[in-house]
Order: sequence, then C-alpha cells, then structure tokens
Amino acid sequence: MLDNQPRGTIVIEDLEVGMMRSLQKRITDHDIELFAQVSTDRNPVHLDDDYARDTIFEGRIAHGMLTAGLVSAVIGEQLPGHGTVYLGQTLKFMAPVRPGDLVRVEVTVESIDHARRRVTLATRCLVGDTVVLKGEAVVLAPSRKFD
Repeated sequence: MLDNQPRGTIVIEDLEVGMMRSLQKRITDHDIELFAQVSTDRNPVHLDDDYARDTIFEGRIAHGMLTAGLVSAVIGEQLPGHGTVYLGQTLKFMAPVRPGDLVRVEVTVESIDHARRRVTLATRCLVGDTVVLKGEAVVLAPSRKFD
C-alpha cells in the first residue's frame, strides 16, 4: 500500500476542514479470495471467470465492500487515525473494481463538530480518473483531552 501520511492519530483539536489523506492499493486475485473467505460472500461474479464473463460486468469484479474497506483503512490509520470510532458511512458504488486495478482512496474532512467530537468525512475511491465509490463517513474522533 502506498499512502501519503504515516499511520497514527490526528486528534480532533488538530483537524482542519479540507485536510485530506489517501492510500493506493492494487487489488489482487488473492485479496478477492481472502475477502470471499472472511465475508463468506462467494458470489461467482467475484470468483468464477466463466460465470462473470456472462454478466453485465463481462468479467470478474472485486467485492464492493472490499473497496469500501480501504476507506476504513484510511480513517482508522490516518484521518483521524487510531482511536477513531465509526458512527456511520454512506456508499454509492459508481463503477466496478477489477482484479489488477490500482485503487486510490481519498478521505477529506468536510466538517467538524468539536462539542460532540463528530467529524464528517467525504470518501471516494478512484481507478485512474474514474470514481468507483463515493460517500460520506461520520466518526467520533479521538481527543487530546479525553483519550
């Protein structure tokens, strides 16, 4: 994985609207197989070339939630990072991710509610210039005062 910041924590007192963190990951067959095993989602569109060729995708695709899990990685490791608690996430899947695709995940601070320690984050994933997933996350951010 290639990301733009070291892993750790940015406490709410240090967050700013517009702050952004990202990572890139190439999705492999092994990633898809592991996700199928862990999630128990063995839909053949993810695992069977012959089956997937006859679908609207014309080939195998990664699980959408595998891609969404990369958003969680940025939130839990970089922005805000360690100690962050997920409160909610919206997701809109825009295009498929295929084995071999390099996915770039971007998380950007949209708003901060200091009194409630709530941070709203814009989330998106891209393959090249194509947005494959977009959404919004609301998290409880770690605080220097309480954690």
